[in-house]
Amino acid sequence: MKKLITLVSFALFVSNASARENVSIAGSSTVLPFATIIAEQVGKNPNIKTPVVESGGSSVGKKGVCDGTGLKYIDIGNASSRMKVKELKYCEKNNVKVTEIKVGYDGIVVASSKKGTQLDISKADLAKALTAKIPACVASKSNVNCNEWIDNPYKKWSDINPALPNLDIRVYGPPTTSGTRASYAEMVNQKGYCKKDKIAKAASKARGDKKGKKCRAMRTDGAFIEAGEQDNLIVQKLIEDPTAYGIFGFSYLDQNSDKLDGAIIDGGEPTFEAIADGDYAVSRALYFYVKHSHLDVVPTIKNYVEEWTKHWGEEGILSDAGMIPMPTEEKKVMIERMKTWPVLTADMLKK
Repeated sequence: MKKLITLVSFALFVSNASARENVSIAGSSTVLPFATIIAEQVGKNPNIKTPVVESGGSSVGKKGVCDGTGLKYIDIGNASSRMKVKELKYCEKNNVKVTEIKVGYDGIVVASSKKGTQLDISKADLAKALTAKIPACVASKSNVNCNEWIDNPYKKWSDINPALPNLDIRVYGPPTTSGTRASYAEMVNQKGYCKKDKIAKAASKARGDKKGKKCRAMRTDGAFIEAGEQDNLIVQKLIEDPTAYGIFGFSYLDQNSDKLDGAIIDGGEPTFEAIADGDYAVSRALYFYVKHSHLDVVPTIKNYVEEWTKHWGEEGILSDAGMIPMPTEEKKVMIERMKTWPVLTADMLKK
């Protein structure tokens, strides 16, 4: 009887899933414009319904694809930060198997209006502006103790470094569900400051945070302002307020290069070439995760995935939109994955 129920349930799933002909995709706002371009290309085929692409942030994409199997769940989750082992465990808990596909690279920029002041700043100073707490040094008769952590006291950029603008620190950025925010906090706050700065590194170790992960927390006192998952809204904020700055993906800077400047970080400007060569200090890979159980019941998933390979070259429409292409060898690896659909494992994520 149990076997019969299982077979009936599976049959109902296949019947229901077959009713949905369009691919359902959600996740990263950074991957969104590229995924939308691919969906539109797929939709040009009169025999295939245009895939539905929604935003929500990388966390929404990775969690959504792992939530379960069936019509109410998405087929593909987009992400601008790689899936973590704990996120994969959520997949496994729900009996969901996924394949990881890398599609290209992107830089994270700190932009400002061309009517404002372009930042020329180190990652360490950038972290000092936006991390929630910083180590404070307290002097005694015998020594100086720098292991106490206090709420970030900096009000102006010039408080951190006199070479920086004499402006209030006010930066618009994405919420906690965003892969852009997660990548920024890791690359700038953690690795650019708490694992590199001598005082911050020692203070992190003293509070049992040898890897500096606690430094990823962002200020909540108004210096950093969550502006939602739509990066275009941040762009609009910067145009309206030349004294503010904003954090988002390079593609949005590229699309608004007539209105915005990107900060020079650790001596490097955010350009297509610098990100592709690995010379820009804040860059990351872009991914999507495909649910195995939907591959056969929503067959147009394979059409959508294959469409990426037609446009991710240096002269393709994706690079025109600001995505940084992968090297040829990486493309070959991803194309092979699209044929064999290897199941993502914890060991693969640790490499």
